[in-house]
Amino acid sequence: MTVLHTEARAKINLCLFVGPRRGDGRHEVVTLMDSLTLCDDVRMEPDAPGVVDDEVLCPGVEGPNLAAEALRAFRAATGWDGAPVRVEIDKRIPVAGGMAGGSADAAAVLRLASEVSGRGDRRQLEDIGATLGADVPSQVRGGLVLATGEGSRLRPLNLSLPYSVVVQPVDAALSTADVYAEADRLGLPRETLDLARSLTRMQAALSAETILEHLHNDLQDAARSLCPKIDEAIEAVLAAGADHALVSGSGPTVLGVFAGSGHASRAKRVCDSISAEGRTPAPVLARPAGPQSV
Repeated sequence: MTVLHTEARAKINLCLFVGPRRGDGRHEVVTLMDSLTLCDDVRMEPDAPGVVDDEVLCPGVEGPNLAAEALRAFRAATGWDGAPVRVEIDKRIPVAGGMAGGSADAAAVLRLASEVSGRGDRRQLEDIGATLGADVPSQVRGGLVLATGEGSRLRPLNLSLPYSVVVQPVDAALSTADVYAEADRLGLPRETLDLARSLTRMQAALSAETILEHLHNDLQDAARSLCPKIDEAIEAVLAAGADHALVSGSGPTVLGVFAGSGHASRAKRVCDSISAEGRTPAPVLARPAGPQSV
């Protein structure tokens, strides 16, 4: 069978509001997410020569691999007992960078396994994804999504926002769990009523198509507390001319957001300018990528 291929697209949170901790240890959130053209490349080879058990190869990523967990979970949930497959992932999304790279890889594997096996619709893939992590369900389809609950109650939005992004990686890694723990220590999570009001304000901004004027991340101060390098990256992106700069998700990656007239050309100039300064890791120019077929 031909090797199958899909993109695992980076996720950003244009707005992220964090509420109280739930009984399961996760926090309630209200977040507006979007997918970027920055992506990992994921390939699945059914009946791969020499493969006795399912194999997931992801150079540069150590420890447990969420994509491998996704494949095991898919087989268990659907009863698929097809021949072992080989999965190869080329990483481009910053690892432990707050852009859901691992979750995007896991969602990509779910899509490919569904294609190979002929089993599982989008809803089932999202349900499987919810057992793997809060960000996985939203990455099955991707695109512009409003998420609530712990992040798995999804409302896809048929709206195209006019913006471009300069993704500025930071030479550090942050655990999502550590950042949430730091947010708790700092007293950052909102009370339930305040979280509900944040949802109302965000929906109003979406209706008026002014959401790009209200970018926000409740986890930003917690990430900055754990990783001071973030402040330097924010200052560099703003000094170069970004309209907005914020931490991506739980960080430490920083996003320079350009909205409105000429956003693509302005973002490219800034990306080129930062690159010319020799900053490392180098910035990456990206734009919204839209949803994927499932």
